[in-house]
Amino acid sequence: MAASTPEYDFARIEPRWQKFWDDQKTFSAREDAAGKARPKYYVLDMFPYPSGEGLHIGHPVCYFPTDILARFKRAQGHNVLHPTGWDAFGLPTEQFAIKTGAHPADTTKKNIARFREQLRRLGFVYDWEREVNTTDPHYFKWTQWIFLQLFKHGLAYVDEKPVWYCPQLGTVLANEEVLNTDAGPRSERGDFPVERRNLRQWVLRITAYADKLLAGLNKLDWPESTKKLQANWIGRSEGAEVRFALRDFPGEELVVFTTRPDTLFGATYMVVAPEHPLLAKITTPTQRTAVTAYQTQAQSKSDMDRTELAKTKTGVFTGAYAINPVNGREIPIWVADYVLMTYGTGAIMAVPAHDTRDYEFAKEFKLEIIPVIAAPAGKETPALPFTDIGVMTNSGPYDGLDSLEGKRRITGDLAQKKQARATVNYKLRDWLFSRQRYWGEPFPIIWLRASDYAKLSQHTASPLQEFLPKTPVTFQKDGETWHALPLPAAALPLTLPKVDNFQPAGTGESPLSKAEEWLHVRVNLATGEIASGEKSGDGWVAGIRETNTMPQWAGSCWYYLRYLNPNDAQHLLDPAREAYWGIPDLYVGGAEHAVLHLLYARFWHEFLHDIGVVKAPEPFPKLFHQGMLLGEDGQKMSKSRGNVVNPDDFIAEHGADVLRLYLMFLGPVEDSKPWNSSGVEGVARFVRRLWREFLDVNGAPDAKLLREGEEDAATARLLHESIKKISRDYECLNFNTVVSQLMILLNHLSAQPSYTLATARIYTQLLAPLAPHLGEELWERLGGTPSVAEQPWPQFDPAKLVRDVAKVVIQINGKLRGDLEVPVTATAADVVALAKAHERVAPHLAGKTVVKEIYVPGKILNLVVK
Repeated sequence: MAASTPEYDFARIEPRWQKFWDDQKTFSAREDAAGKARPKYYVLDMFPYPSGEGLHIGHPVCYFPTDILARFKRAQGHNVLHPTGWDAFGLPTEQFAIKTGAHPADTTKKNIARFREQLRRLGFVYDWEREVNTTDPHYFKWTQWIFLQLFKHGLAYVDEKPVWYCPQLGTVLANEEVLNTDAGPRSERGDFPVERRNLRQWVLRITAYADKLLAGLNKLDWPESTKKLQANWIGRSEGAEVRFALRDFPGEELVVFTTRPDTLFGATYMVVAPEHPLLAKITTPTQRTAVTAYQTQAQSKSDMDRTELAKTKTGVFTGAYAINPVNGREIPIWVADYVLMTYGTGAIMAVPAHDTRDYEFAKEFKLEIIPVIAAPAGKETPALPFTDIGVMTNSGPYDGLDSLEGKRRITGDLAQKKQARATVNYKLRDWLFSRQRYWGEPFPIIWLRASDYAKLSQHTASPLQEFLPKTPVTFQKDGETWHALPLPAAALPLTLPKVDNFQPAGTGESPLSKAEEWLHVRVNLATGEIASGEKSGDGWVAGIRETNTMPQWAGSCWYYLRYLNPNDAQHLLDPAREAYWGIPDLYVGGAEHAVLHLLYARFWHEFLHDIGVVKAPEPFPKLFHQGMLLGEDGQKMSKSRGNVVNPDDFIAEHGADVLRLYLMFLGPVEDSKPWNSSGVEGVARFVRRLWREFLDVNGAPDAKLLREGEEDAATARLLHESIKKISRDYECLNFNTVVSQLMILLNHLSAQPSYTLATARIYTQLLAPLAPHLGEELWERLGGTPSVAEQPWPQFDPAKLVRDVAKVVIQINGKLRGDLEVPVTATAADVVALAKAHERVAPHLAGKTVVKEIYVPGKILNLVVK
């Protein structure tokens, strides 16, 4: 029995139960026969990045929902898997290393220790035996293995790509890491200027999975808004590639993709992206200076900035002309940054009468506008631009055709002349999968000269054949061709070399390019042996390791699989464990990851499914987005705004359970809501009041708790109503209404002269998932054997929910005038008679005639009078 405690001493009680859960491994998922006899439940939240600042109060909002649900599901009899780990590679830790000289591995270890301790103090009960860390070689061995499988299947290649590069950070940035500011594009981290550069990049061919990723959305229980975002990001559109001859360049063509071939007769100019490879060739000498200056200007804009509809359109005439294949008209070719090289072919036919951006551009530069689509008969054609389908006009032999039929016919007619072909296009671009950083997974690739790579064909039994693709991956450097040689699985993990200088090379390459001893290797083509540069002789060739590292997304694409067997050195995924645990039954994370993380993880998972590594085709069948906790000023919490709340300070003052209850009571989990310090005390009072309600001044069960006997009908009914409602609300993650119902039930119990000890124990069980330390302490003090988490979840008795009386609302001509309680057996005539005699209703009936009585049994009576 716990020691006497007259008041709830959270500072002593909470650490005690945290130690108990750790010592007893109360919440470890079981894999013995008894555990596997239970139904499994795998609940997962998006694992954290362990920053140096530690947790702020917004982090628990992300993680409490799964902790609460895991506790509830376990009490219901499920074998619950609720693990966590660390997404620990990435730019912030590397930048800290550059500033301080501290090795990223040491910084990461320190940050993880702080996060882990903070999570424990908050009452989280992850299965710590399954903890993963993306920077652990035992983990990223398998990240590298997955990459090699992608490489082997032709889904990883090298290309020189225009990318955002930050000279100050010394690395490539993804689009989402670049901010559009009045001072131009700048890095999200550090607020440094960024620029466009062409750099050699590893690229994953995610576009090969575009249709699968799109079709798979129909099978997912996800928020519709998230599925729509992914569908729009993939951006599948059917149309045609149309070939426009160039007037002054015989044999050259400008190829465009259009979803509206039916509007070809309305094309009055062409636009190419500033990066288009034909631009330099077709620009006339008189326009070259203006075009070159415009290209330079466009390099400083993000894709979002270039395509935003509200922006003033800019562009320059190239001096060149294309020939419209449907009517032979000469069309001027412009360069404009609202066309992107990454969508379609990087060139468009502009139809200003029927496209909003083209219309704005034509108005800006006073270009011709020709309407070629009219509204169907009987409807008035709206003002230009008219972007809907309709009837073709000003289109020669196609006049009068429905737009869709015209689209089909024009495409077919041009296809016969080899001037067009029907095709499908996607907004989705292949995934830039490399960073010029030190602190990331090294690519398990060695570059060989073409002549040395060719010798590998003589060694068909070599381990180096394991991941060779059918088509070699190559790149050109200083006029020489280099081939990518994948390491065999036996050589994994490839770890990072120890370096003292984490500064980028200054050439666009990562700090690894300066690790000479690690960089230069010798490869034995026959045996697969890899050694430092001094090896020589027959079968040995010189090679250079890949110096780019993988992006932070790599480790987070598959971590949910590794939780099933985190210490298995032989298998990425143990088939027996996969057969039992499968994939997460529920995945909880922020809507800010709606596209990139979730799309990338789906791509990797579907690929692993295709090669037989996993059984399920999708990784996250059910997804829930929790809302964001804002500062008291209604803004996102950040140190720069000064609105961050430290959970350590809060726990020291109020305890972890008050924080858990308060954050869940603020509102629906899926809503964003501001922190409100003034509301905390109300929840703290609720906790203190509950403690005093069940326990006396000595911390023992209060004398009003009856050891024997039946509960009175009203208390029993409310108790079982609460069990039913709270169970449903836990299941649906409606934790704010769980707290409300617990408060309602406590108010009722406080007003009773007595009630049973059994009722107090059930109340404690209902409370425990939300306030687990308090729940454990009360359970023990009320005579239960720890842990309350081991007790079966209370079940409501339907018979106890039956009411003898019903509350009927009384209206007169639809206006509320009173209410009354009547026996559930009362007839309509009985209820009308009681209503007419009601002291608040009778004055409204004086001198009037009741012409109609509308009674909904047990709910409402409306008297219509005149």
